[in-house]
Amino acid sequence: MIRPDFEKCDGLVPAIAQDAETGEVLMMAYMNEEAWNKTLETGEVHYFSRSRHSLWHKGGTSGHVQKVKSIRLDCDADTILVRIDQIGGAACHKGYRSCFYRELKDGEVVECSPIVFDPKEVYK
Repeated sequence: MIRPDFEKCDGLVPAIAQDAETGEVLMMAYMNEEAWNKTLETGEVHYFSRSRHSLWHKGGTSGHVQKVKSIRLDCDADTILVRIDQIGGAACHKGYRSCFYRELKDGEVVECSPIVFDPKEVYK
């Protein structure tokens, strides 16, 4: 079985979450080996939180889990692409559909992704 090269990446491999249906990139986080194994075991995406230094089940608090549709590795096995079904419509902890909710347009930064929920209500 092909696995990410965690050793090459000092234990943390970048993981990109992409909507399996639309191709929209929703977020980028990191997986360690425990997050990788838990993702394979449960069919829901788990990441490693660098700020909390712990395993993080995406949507564990908000209910906006990411259901795995497929997993791909790049040619060097040092980046993971997880094609997902985003439950609840929002991947971003700030309440937006995508963490990439800002775009540079005509020299100005504008919001380009809808807000789905109020984080103050979800993360009390």
